[in-house]
Amino acid sequence: MKPTLFVLAAGMGSRYGGLKQLDGLGPNGETIMDYSIFDAIRGGFGKVVFVIRKDFEQDFRNKILSKYENHIPVELVFQALDSLPSGFACPADRVKPWGTNHAVLMGKDVIQEPFAVINADDFYGRDSFAVLGKALAEMNGKVNDYCMVGYRVGNTLSESGSVARGVCETNAEGYLTTVVERTAIERIDGKVSFTDENAQLVTIADNTPVSMNMWGFTPDYFKYSEDYFVEFLKENMGNLKSEYFIPLMVNKLINDGTARVKVLDTTSKWFGVTYAEDRQGVVDKIQSLVDAGDYPAKLF
Repeated sequence: MKPTLFVLAAGMGSRYGGLKQLDGLGPNGETIMDYSIFDAIRGGFGKVVFVIRKDFEQDFRNKILSKYENHIPVELVFQALDSLPSGFACPADRVKPWGTNHAVLMGKDVIQEPFAVINADDFYGRDSFAVLGKALAEMNGKVNDYCMVGYRVGNTLSESGSVARGVCETNAEGYLTTVVERTAIERIDGKVSFTDENAQLVTIADNTPVSMNMWGFTPDYFKYSEDYFVEFLKENMGNLKSEYFIPLMVNKLINDGTARVKVLDTTSKWFGVTYAEDRQGVVDKIQSLVDAGDYPAKLF
């Protein structure tokens, strides 16, 4: 059974002011997502599921899904503020989505195989999909044994300013022990540094693994996520900004001793449009990958 790629794309419409401006960054107007799906196909994935908001379904089908139709099976699921467990109602004045792990929960009825989770607007690179596809293929029939792609922090920085990253700590066997969100990571005097909670400047090695929201799960993850979401809502219902994030769930499962998460190394360089001024750099990086023969000039 081939693994499934689950693409978190519910934030798309709002971020781009409608899908019409979904940014074409490749030589033939390809989006970052097109490269992810191209890489997933060659990494051995058998299906793509997108989670989006219902209000741009038609636009998404016409502009996005139609591209992939002859290349890989695709499905849509929808994230809505009122997609909550029974007994809970969404506060009337809440506008913020419930977060990445809530988005993951939307896939529970259509995904029965090991699956990867990625952001729609991050460029993950060919090697990362090859590494993750191989790991997921070996997870068939397993439970409580997950993985994530740990990017070397030096391969994820922006030239335009500091970035926030989930800095990972691992044990001797390479399993995740914790993910700590660090803000203001940048290269200072040639070294990767961030300011910690005590306002101290901390330097970390270039190859320190960070999470770029590229996870590998088996379907048992859905049940844990449903159960814990109930706990989360009981505690956070009154906070209109609270979000149910993937690392929150993963940290809980690790701390409880319920599951373990293997951190997979990749040589891929991550890039994305964190700042408006990053855009041209991304266009140039994609062009250089095409020039090097890593991608065809026209993907689909």
